[in-house]
Amino acid sequence: MKNTDTYTPRVLIVAGSDSSGGAGIQADIKTCAAFGVYSACAVTAVTAQNTLGVQRVEALSADLVATQMRAVLSDIGADVIKIGMLANGEIIRAVADVIINDAEDATVVLDPVMVATSGDKLLEDAAIDALKELLIPLADVITPNIDEAETLTDYRPKDVDGLIQAGERLLDMGAYAALMKGGHLESKSITDVLVAPDGNHIMSAPRIYSRHTHGTGCTLASAVAALLAQGAPQEIAVREAREFVFEAIRTAPKLGKGSGPLNHGLGNETVQNSVSG
Repeated sequence: MKNTDTYTPRVLIVAGSDSSGGAGIQADIKTCAAFGVYSACAVTAVTAQNTLGVQRVEALSADLVATQMRAVLSDIGADVIKIGMLANGEIIRAVADVIINDAEDATVVLDPVMVATSGDKLLEDAAIDALKELLIPLADVITPNIDEAETLTDYRPKDVDGLIQAGERLLDMGAYAALMKGGHLESKSITDVLVAPDGNHIMSAPRIYSRHTHGTGCTLASAVAALLAQGAPQEIAVREAREFVFEAIRTAPKLGKGSGPLNHGLGNETVQNSVSG
């Protein structure tokens, strides 16, 4: 890993804003801070939401999203670009164009956000083809849950073997690696699979039964991005990011009446203890 005493790892977050602070850019920034990584952002949409659901969504213009990205890349730069909510096809095309022309050396972590934890839609149906064609081939790691995997691959995983099969389809579509999240499988354990060129890495842990799971996908992808920015190998980044999310759920602040936020304020010492223990 990089010597962070002499180098500041940088993550550029491209995602929507969550007014409740539990998901989206707010969760991404807090997660990067927990790992001691500098984060900048390009806001794609503004949402009015809380733990009970999304009340309103307004997407920014694709040109403004691209301009935000270029402003950061031309000055601060980015080791990793973490992509979350993109809202529509115009924004997807703009983001892909910036990555190709202005961020060729950056690692890309793609969280294909389509639906909020509450069930509210966050990506237009017409934009799915653009996501498949333009962004999946740019992804160094894509992090779909089961519903997202089904939408992208036309195949719904029903077990660990199914997660692997869906992940292999995403690699065939151009992704370098796929972190297939198995949280929606019915079992007492949470099993995720990193499908990568060097093989399949199966990771399992006891399920934490909690309603405080708002922003788990954003947080996991951002933790992976932060660790990759620090120079961690992909498998290690995924394993340590999973440990961070489990600890953030376990110590959640118990806020809100619905799906509450995680504890993103674990702090560097707690992060290091949780991911190394």
